Amino acid sequence: MAKVLVICGATASGKTSLSVACAKAFDGEIISADSLLVYKGLDIGTAKPTMEERAGVPHYMIDVVEPENNFSVSDYEDMALPILQDIIARRKLPIICGGTGFYINSLLYKSQFGNIGANAELRAYYEQMAENEGKERVYDILREKDPESAQKLHPNDLKRVIRALEIYDTTGKAKSLQQDAPIPRFDFTAVSIDYPREKLYNRINLRVEQMFQQGLIDEVQGLLKCGITQEMQCMQGIGYKEIAEGLAIGATMAEMQEVVKNNTRKYAKRQQTFFKRMQNHTYLAPEEATVEKVRELLK
Repeated sequence: MAKVLVICGATASGKTSLSVACAKAFDGEIISADSLLVYKGLDIGTAKPTMEERAGVPHYMIDVVEPENNFSVSDYEDMALPILQDIIARRKLPIICGGTGFYINSLLYKSQFGNIGANAELRAYYEQMAENEGKERVYDILREKDPESAQKLHPNDLKRVIRALEIYDTTGKAKSLQQDAPIPRFDFTAVSIDYPREKLYNRINLRVEQMFQQGLIDEVQGLLKCGITQEMQCMQGIGYKEIAEGLAIGATMAEMQEVVKNNTRKYAKRQQTFFKRMQNHTYLAPEEATVEKVRELLK
C-alpha cells in the first residue's frame, strides 16, 4: 500500500513550512486540504502560501475554484484523488497539508456507503429540495433520521448527505448501521504541531492582525464589488464572513478584528478535537516538528 504523509492540525500551527521542508527532504509534492484555499481571489484571509513560501515545491488544490461556485467534499475528492494517485505513480511522496479534516478523510478513506442500490427518485427528490430550500434543509433531515451519519458529514457534502438519506429511506435503517466503515486507501502517517493553547492563540491573534495590516478588508470589499455576495459559500469562511457582516453594519476595524480572532480561536479548538480522533496520528511539540522527526515516523 502506497505511503502518504499528512501534516494537519489547527490553523496557525506551522503546517505549511513543515510540509515544504518535508517535501524538499523526501522528494514530495503537496496537496492542500483547506476548504478556502481552493478559491481564487481569497488570498490574505486564507493565509494562502506565496510562491516564495512554496519554495519551488509543487502545490495542488490551490486556486482551483471561482469564488462564486460551491465546492463540496465530494468535489474535492473527485479533483484531488487523481492528483494524489499520479504523485504516487511518479514515485514521489504525496503530502496532504491542511486543516479541513473532511477533505483529508475523503482522500485517505473510501466508504462503501452500504450495499444498497441507487434510488434515482429519492435522489432527485432531495436534490430538488436542496435547490429550493438549501443544503442545510436536507442536512437537517439527515440529522433527524440518522444523527450518527450526519455527525460524520459536512452539510456542504450534499452528495454523501443525500446518499445517507437514500439508504435510510430505502431500508428503514440508518447508513451508520449498514456496516460501511471507511476503508483506508493508503498507508499514511499523520503529524500535527501541538502548541500549548495560550501560545497557539497568540499565534492566531498575531496572524489575524497581520491579515488586517495586509489589506484583508480591501480584499473582502473587492470580492463584494465583483458580485460575490455574503450568502455564497466562499464568504462563509472565517475572516470573510465577519468582515462582510461588519461592513454591512458599519463596524470598526478593531471590532471586526476581535470577532475574527475569537472565531478563529474557536475553529482551532474544533480542529484539535477532530484530529485527536485520527488514526496513525502523532502530535509533535514545536521543537520536535522537524524533518528528522517526521523521517523517523515515516519508517
